[in-house]
Amino acid sequence: MSDFQAIADRVEIEALRAEFTDAAMMRDRARLASLFTHDGALRMPNIPAEMVGREEIRSVGEQLQSQWDFFVQNTHPGMIQLDGDMATGRAYMQEVARALDGREGLNYAIYHDRYQRTGEGWKFSERVYEVRYLDTTPLAGSAPGTAEAPVDPPAPLFADPASEQRLERTAAALTAHGFTVEILDDAAAARTRVKDLIPEGASVFTGASETLRLSGIDEDINTSGRYKSVKASSTTMDRATQLAEIWRMIACPDVIVGSVAAVTETGSLVAASASGSQLAGYSGAAPRAIWIVGAQKVVPDLSTALRRVENHCLPLENERAMKAYGQPSALNRVLILNAEPHTGRGTVLLLREAIGF
Repeated sequence: MSDFQAIADRVEIEALRAEFTDAAMMRDRARLASLFTHDGALRMPNIPAEMVGREEIRSVGEQLQSQWDFFVQNTHPGMIQLDGDMATGRAYMQEVARALDGREGLNYAIYHDRYQRTGEGWKFSERVYEVRYLDTTPLAGSAPGTAEAPVDPPAPLFADPASEQRLERTAAALTAHGFTVEILDDAAAARTRVKDLIPEGASVFTGASETLRLSGIDEDINTSGRYKSVKASSTTMDRATQLAEIWRMIACPDVIVGSVAAVTETGSLVAASASGSQLAGYSGAAPRAIWIVGAQKVVPDLSTALRRVENHCLPLENERAMKAYGQPSALNRVLILNAEPHTGRGTVLLLREAIGF
């Protein structure tokens, strides 16, 4: 290869890498996909995401960028090693981004590249993204024109079910923290599974939950006669003279069943309550706990979980409480379960569908 040809190849490859960044910044996924060979691959293990072929690179990329509030990427030149019609190289990235679900941060990363000379010029045959540094400290700035807008994600985003990848990531984190986790298709599957998990005749308390009501699980437990329903028993007791006994029954049933306001991809459960009646059982007083959790409750981290509780769950619960009791609800008590120290005690049935608040 002549020195002139080598220089020309290097210039074209650098232009290819620059156009990738321009297409990403301009949200032009069709153009970005065209920078790859027809069977080229874009691999991003940290997300995780793996796209093979131009159509998948375009379509999956569009799904990912639809989650951005803003995204800024800077590419810095790295090495290029030529080998005829093939080449390898590295490009260095600095990125700052905020997603619509509240995730945000600054990172430094490397693209490990393979290039191929084609009839259309040099193309990527593979890009593998490796994050070397990540800072998730809340960003002080915002996209131009949005400085006055709230940083918190709008409530409807908290109603969207998580992807299969996010569910699996959440399940793995919960399992690592001592919870027993099952991913089920829907509420009907959870309803069947709960019957398998609770022995007939057990004393059971159900925490107030739209998930349990809508799924039919609350009715199964409290009216079927299959179990000793703590709720049913407590309604016949005198709250003036037997309140302490009622609270002991609520706190220490054989099994407590309920839901949570949020579950994090880092492996924590977040429950909120006005009265706190279910929280003692959740936190450890009950020998067994079962939580049924809709896919829309999955959030990246605890800070987003608390925003979901306040910005999404509380307004919906206020509306329900006003209709049911004539007064609003309140975030009087919030419980965060970061781990389950007793093996087999806490079971999370994580659903692929959205249900409840």
